[in-house]
Amino acid sequence: MMEYKGYIGKVEIDDEAGILYGEVINVRDVITFEGASVDEIQKAFRESIDDYLDFCSQRGESPEKPFSGKFVIRLPAELHRKAYIQAKLEDKSLNGWVTEVLQTALQNQ
Repeated sequence: MMEYKGYIGKVEIDDEAGILYGEVINVRDVITFEGASVDEIQKAFRESIDDYLDFCSQRGESPEKPFSGKFVIRLPAELHRKAYIQAKLEDKSLNGWVTEVLQTALQNQ
């Protein structure tokens, strides 16, 4: 995993072609990159992000932000009910409770 200007890239190896290739995973827009070495893939990743930002600027569009802070999730009704009750029992909003549970679950990341 690589990060640059808030964008996260995931890299994989194509053994047959002998290249490294990747994509930005935290936006809906398609941003890809490739290289033959670690140095090349890191450089290509940064250049792809810069190119994306320049392209958006030239078109007068706002680039997609990696994370908006909004998180929409679909749950089974019973799980939703249990989470809501637990949040209320802890004197928290459902949003605050879910945030705390996720922070606890991801604290070692």
